Amino acid sequence: MTQDRVDMYVLSNQKYLPADKVVFLKQKLLAADEDKFQLASAVDFKDPMTIFLVSLFLGSLGIDRFMLGEAGMGILKLLTFGCCGVLTIFDWFTVQKKAKDYNYNQLMLVL
Repeated sequence: MTQDRVDMYVLSNQKYLPADKVVFLKQKLLAADEDKFQLASAVDFKDPMTIFLVSLFLGSLGIDRFMLGEAGMGILKLLTFGCCGVLTIFDWFTVQKKAKDYNYNQLMLVL
């Protein structure tokens, strides 16, 4: 891959990925061939702000955790109403980072 294409890809998807792993991601994309780059371009990212808003309004039902693929925690939050609100409030502060890590892990599965 060329440096320009990698930079454009990272710049356009910057809000979906953790900032501390961008350097490693650029190295992986530069080493990738054209097919892997096309697959990486097709990865559907979850928007951290959307996940946060879902967590804010429907967090006690565990919808945010289900969206991130954490079915066990989603069921726990659903049955306990967010552990009486404690886990829901905790998720308000951590769910955006979890969404970015989820996106990064999905991208690494492709690469």
